[in-house]
Amino acid sequence: MVFYIQNETFFETERIYTMTNHERNEQMKKVILIGLLTVSMLLSGCSVLGEVNNSIDYVNEATEHINTLSDFAEEAPQMIQEAAADPALKQELEDRLTTLKQEVEEFIALQDIPTLAEGVHQELVTQNEALLAEINKVLENGSLALDQLENSELFTTINEATSLINRIEALGQ
Repeated sequence: MVFYIQNETFFETERIYTMTNHERNEQMKKVILIGLLTVSMLLSGCSVLGEVNNSIDYVNEATEHINTLSDFAEEAPQMIQEAAADPALKQELEDRLTTLKQEVEEFIALQDIPTLAEGVHQELVTQNEALLAEINKVLENGSLALDQLENSELFTTINEATSLINRIEALGQ
């Protein structure tokens, strides 16, 4: 068979359409290598995206936790004053402390902390452990001791924990 292109003659040969086994193997190696490189780039991109998402989730969770502590610190002093005369309010305060204790324990037990947040998380865990110790002191034998609550370091510890909010929010930016 003869082809004419721009007045040049080309002859069709078997060599054009067939590859040797060696050539086929080399071409397959290139295709596989390109495929592996593509998959590896996609996976590394997913890992970075996953770390960013984990950081955002952590920031949201830590911020929510600190807001809970802050809300308690704002409302509790008034409740303490009124709880001495009102057993129902004393029970409500005890329930809030018990709930706060559970939330603190859950926060301390958090796993899979993003690498970016490990330092601030450790500081927050340290503050939460101190807070947990204070809560346990005022909830002696499972019941609220108002006199110990008034004289405790609970609110100082909460203020120290809430002071970390700016660093936590900076992680989300």
